[in-house]
Amino acid sequence: MNRIKEVLKAKDISQTELADRLGKTFNMVNLYATNKVQPPIPVLYQIADILNVDVRDLLKPNKIRR
Repeated sequence: MNRIKEVLKAKDISQTELADRLGKTFNMVNLYATNKVQPPIPVLYQIADILNVDVRDLLKPNKIRR
């Protein structure tokens, strides 16, 4: 699961703008933002660079099981 939609809102950047800057379609970015498709790791790093955040800020932490 990712937090792309939340970070876009916090940064006041639209999905359309992100799509343009990534060179992806709006539909693909929307799939990423709604967690229907997870972006490949290189794309996730591109998104982090565009949004000026650490890539870890785009991910929801997993629970560590003991």
